[in-house]
Amino acid sequence: MSQAADPMVIFTRTFDFLAWLVPMTNHFPRAQRFTVTQRLLDAALDLREHTEIANLRKGPARLAELRLADEALARVRVYLRLAQQWDWLTAGQYRHAAGMVAEIGRLLGGWIKQTQGM
Repeated sequence: MSQAADPMVIFTRTFDFLAWLVPMTNHFPRAQRFTVTQRLLDAALDLREHTEIANLRKGPARLAELRLADEALARVRVYLRLAQQWDWLTAGQYRHAAGMVAEIGRLLGGWIKQTQGM
């Protein structure tokens, strides 16, 4: 099974992303802690939770959770772009985060395609 179709890899990648993101947001402006920062963290945690739930489900229920994970990933992308736009992340930090998110997206897309084919 390729990495893109192996759902277990996504758990490692989402964990690594959260382990990087949570401490990084401590450097975001205090004034935004309960707005944009919280929404970014909520979206990232939702992504992780929906993948965990999807792993426990089968068929249409799994696909529904994977689609919710994909929606959460789209929100993460928006909030990361905003953080970079507002200079809360350096260009290098944004590239790192974008690379992690892109890989998670490929893994998630592969899992969705695999689930749709069942």
